[in-house]
Amino acid sequence: MHEFKRILLAAAAALGLPMTEAMCDRFFLYYRLLIEWNEKFNLTSLVDLRDVVVKHFIDSLTCLLIYNPVAGARLIDIGAGAGFPGLPVKIVCEDLRCTLIESSAKKAVFLRHVTASLDLADVEVACGRAEELAHRVCYRACFDLALARAVAPLPVLLEYALPFLKIGGFFIALKGPAVHEELPACGNALNVLGGSVKEVKTVFLPITGDMRKLVVVEKTGPTPAKYPRRPGVPQRRPL
Repeated sequence: MHEFKRILLAAAAALGLPMTEAMCDRFFLYYRLLIEWNEKFNLTSLVDLRDVVVKHFIDSLTCLLIYNPVAGARLIDIGAGAGFPGLPVKIVCEDLRCTLIESSAKKAVFLRHVTASLDLADVEVACGRAEELAHRVCYRACFDLALARAVAPLPVLLEYALPFLKIGGFFIALKGPAVHEELPACGNALNVLGGSVKEVKTVFLPITGDMRKLVVVEKTGPTPAKYPRRPGVPQRRPL
């Protein structure tokens, strides 16, 4: 616990991110559950303590360097996997209403277990594909912030994410340095789906020095009802 807390507090401080004792305790329990469940569910290839803290927890929180959610705002994490980036953001911004989308039933079970174990309120785990869930009235055009990390190329992510957002909401894609190769292909998707790239922010992770790119997209207009297309089509034929 001592080493975990030392690394977490140092990394958070380096980026100016908030981190209280209560948050540290929740992150440590999250870490323990991740390592325990990883043996049977293959949730992550990163199991070293430092890597989990910096490359999962702190990496997830970098979106807070751009977006400061107001109390009661609705967040959706598309392709949450083991909970990144949505759950770390929820731990730090406890008054967010958070929906985690995950198509794997096993990972959804893990997410529900973590949420209950950490005693996090206002977290929903939706097991399903983004292409289908985005057509449900309870999810469509309802969210203030959408997040996705290491899910798909940017043009594909736009078709997954923008239908969930209110006009004026934001999508933040947490990407690697090569995202500049994906951006030129996004023009048509942005025009069709009602979005505009507002910023591409470069962040270097503390301790490891790894470069991250945060692509910030504003929802500027309504998304036509036929989008997203049926499961698999956005990946095979990006807009």
